[in-house]
Amino acid sequence: MAIATLEELKAQVGWTDDLPNDDALMDRKIEAAQDHIERLLGFKIEETYPPAGDPAVSTVPAALKEAVLQLAAHWFENREATLVGVTAQELPFGVLEIVNEYREWSFG
Repeated sequence: MAIATLEELKAQVGWTDDLPNDDALMDRKIEAAQDHIERLLGFKIEETYPPAGDPAVSTVPAALKEAVLQLAAHWFENREATLVGVTAQELPFGVLEIVNEYREWSFG
């Protein structure tokens, strides 16, 4: 189950009700973003941060949820593997910085 909701992703991308329904695509981007981040972290987010007694209360750090939303929004808005004709740079304190703070490191 995803730690971010469809409604949260819609807010992240500035979605309005007059736009066509892209719910299935947005759900897919959330799931893919969480899977990618979990692979970078080396653990399943919801197993490491289970609900605290009350199922409505999440123990997932807000920063990890933000990383999932940032990545899902990026993949939703940029659906191809490359961008042509633009100069871009990664924002500071973006997805990788958040993931690195929570990553389980091991040296063996």
